[in-house]
Amino acid sequence: MSLSVVVLAAGQGTRMKSSLPKVLHKISDKEMLFFPIEAAKSFSDDITVVLYHQFELVKKRVLEKFPEIKIHKQDAINFPGTGGALRGIEFEGDRVLILNGDMPLVTKESLSGLVNSDADIAMSVIELDNPSGYGRVVIEQKQVKEIVEEKDCTPSQKSIKSVNAGVYCIKSELLKRYIPKLSNNNAQKEYYLTDIIKMAVEEGKNIEPIFVDEEEFKGVNSKFDLAVAEEIMQKRIKKELMLKGVRFILPDTTFICADAIFEGECEIGSGVVILGKSKITSSIIKPNSVIEDATISNSSVGPMARIRPKSKIIDSHIGNFVEVKNSTLNGVKAGHLSYLGDSQIESGTNIGAGVITCNYDGKAKYKTQIGKNVFVGSDTQLIAPVVIEDDVIVGAGTTINKGKVPKGSLALSRTPLKTVKDFFYKFFGKE
Repeated sequence: MSLSVVVLAAGQGTRMKSSLPKVLHKISDKEMLFFPIEAAKSFSDDITVVLYHQFELVKKRVLEKFPEIKIHKQDAINFPGTGGALRGIEFEGDRVLILNGDMPLVTKESLSGLVNSDADIAMSVIELDNPSGYGRVVIEQKQVKEIVEEKDCTPSQKSIKSVNAGVYCIKSELLKRYIPKLSNNNAQKEYYLTDIIKMAVEEGKNIEPIFVDEEEFKGVNSKFDLAVAEEIMQKRIKKELMLKGVRFILPDTTFICADAIFEGECEIGSGVVILGKSKITSSIIKPNSVIEDATISNSSVGPMARIRPKSKIIDSHIGNFVEVKNSTLNGVKAGHLSYLGDSQIESGTNIGAGVITCNYDGKAKYKTQIGKNVFVGSDTQLIAPVVIEDDVIVGAGTTINKGKVPKGSLALSRTPLKTVKDFFYKFFGKE
């Protein structure tokens, strides 16, 4: 049977207390909405995301990442609620998996029980030690018979520990019949997806409870929930990486983006932050360094270095307090206290302390090109655009503001030293 997927992401998320739409808040440097979408892509190519609140912004971000995804705008004025969200959607599949955009911890594995069920409706259910505050799922002979809100529970029903996790897999022909029948005759005047369960029970349909892990079906509604989900996701990411051979010195002190890629035997020191689609291959990232959308291969970085987007560090050593931006360093040593922006630096080159590529004139960025086997002395300013050819020595304290330094030469610019005899005593006086 073919499968369609709907991801519900239309809500206002008022408890998040933010001008940013709730589903665009990030978990491990990636929008939380993208996690259920990626899980859905494991099962289906027919995926619809339902939006309403800040529609254009969320739509733009989703289509930038997933251009093949269908976007449906809920008529939340006339048909609010989770049931109203499904009105007007045409499903290609025989079944429909209904996910929530604020559940970033769901995985392909955690959804497989729902997807693989042969029931008319497969409904996710969580067993809670303390179900207080949740509606109870009444299960008899391995079938869901009713969802009862806590305020409507009898004393015996209040002892039930099964609650609705909010994810379903439903035969599409049932949705087509049930959605138009939903009523908003309730205190909130909303159309509830859970009312479909009652309709299916009345028709004698097979409603299978699929018991799932509370952690993976945890919703994010507040900044506190966001922090809890972040901790869970980080532990998950780092566990998977460690099982693949990456060493974390103190894993709980590091932050690793969900999209980061590690290959070979890597070591990550304490306090390291790796963001974006960074790729780390057979390298050591020393404590308190930040890597963002960069490629690090067979290199050591840090401690306390910053590698900014579009940088490639290959067979190189980047030391403490070195910042690299939009640059390629291949076989380079930059030991400490330098800024290398918009540069191309070749093998065998040494960058001394305090070297700065002056790449920005206030209007535009310019490139610095440094060849092979170049020695750049400390406290040097390279005013781009500039080319330093192979086998060049740049003396300490030099400012290079010409277009090209030829191969094999010495580049040196220094103001003559001036000394004034006994000036100290004239200025401060003698005791």
